[in-house]
Amino acid sequence: MKTKKKTGLVFFPAFDWAISPTHPEREERLLYTKDQILEEGLMDIEGIIEYKPQIATPKDVERVHFCVPDVSSVCTDSHLISAGGAIAAADAVMRGDVDNSFALVRPPGHHAMRVVHGARGFCNINIEAIMVEYIRQKYGIRRVAIIDTDCHHGDGTENIYWHDPDTLYISMHQDGRTLYPGTGFPQDLGGPNAYGRTINIPLPPGTSKRGFLYALEEVIMPVIEDFKPELIVNSAGQDNHYSDPITNMNFSAQGYAQLTERLNPHIAVLEGGYSIEGALPYVNMGIILALAGLDYSNVIEPDYDPIHIAQSSQVDDYIKTVSDMIWRSLREKDDGHKRLIAGKKSITTERHIYYDTDNIAEKQQEEIMVCNECAGALKIESYGDNYSILAIHLPRYACDKCENQALQWFDQADKDKFYHVYLQDQKRDTYRIKT
Repeated sequence: MKTKKKTGLVFFPAFDWAISPTHPEREERLLYTKDQILEEGLMDIEGIIEYKPQIATPKDVERVHFCVPDVSSVCTDSHLISAGGAIAAADAVMRGDVDNSFALVRPPGHHAMRVVHGARGFCNINIEAIMVEYIRQKYGIRRVAIIDTDCHHGDGTENIYWHDPDTLYISMHQDGRTLYPGTGFPQDLGGPNAYGRTINIPLPPGTSKRGFLYALEEVIMPVIEDFKPELIVNSAGQDNHYSDPITNMNFSAQGYAQLTERLNPHIAVLEGGYSIEGALPYVNMGIILALAGLDYSNVIEPDYDPIHIAQSSQVDDYIKTVSDMIWRSLREKDDGHKRLIAGKKSITTERHIYYDTDNIAEKQQEEIMVCNECAGALKIESYGDNYSILAIHLPRYACDKCENQALQWFDQADKDKFYHVYLQDQKRDTYRIKT
């Protein structure tokens, strides 16, 4: 047997890291999957190639995050290897060794925001964002689409790319009114310099394959085709499965495989999924076969009952309404953007963030420069339980005006007011700290 597409796989179960021995996010998540893949002989198929994870460096992390007080304080070696696994999967694709790749790694990352005081939603650092910025720095890729199919809204990835016009972020998730983190609604379209580059598709509990594929075909694929990305990344969370213990959806292994085949991502990165025996081995099998262009029709869970998980007509109607709402917002986004930036040189936002895993409360005040030439200089005052910091972000393709503003903020910052003042300069690929 030979694959139609060469597919790279990276495994990292993180044997030495877990929140607790019985926590849903533990090493068994991937051990059962690895056993299933070996038993089914996938690794013996010509065209499926295993790669070893790398270890992400602090510099890789600092392209994306302001870790408080530093990288080593908020993440372990396992987190760096998880991010490095995503990087290894990306390298295999970018070198042309394979057509696509799948990083089956943990710990996950899509709840980690640009500022990191600790762990929230099982996430310390954002492994997809670290991978994307590594790709941009090393290979010069600019336009990237990140499609997040985890059951939980990827609020961390959204936060990191909220102001980036070169990144399309689409999250399809269980409605935030019914599930952590309580965010991700159709009216949330992005910041003033990237309005319309964030798309949220909240789906009701009980959504099955029909609903997910409807949203894919009616919203996600047309938006991607209009954006014309150079690279498509799938945050491939699997906790939409009907057997997942912490969510309320009715997706199946067959549904995941069909979604993957149609989305056709260059790189998939595992996020959530906590039905360790009942879902993950079958969902991952389906995704791998779909990536490789092989028949996945026989990948069926032992307890699969299509009648029991059938989607109701009320869910059908709700998803159609949400899809129509998203398209209405996109059609009217120019008017919405004008209202957002009217007469403003900068926009200031306040937010409160709770780190549920580490029990840390953070208050942020963010200022973004309104700019029609680049992603805009960004300043974040962050007040956590232990540290207060000032974080300044200069985007990769910053215009002269925003560059001067970011450097001025950094030079004139009152270092006595903050524990650290940081400058994340993506234009020069440097990271400076004023202590």
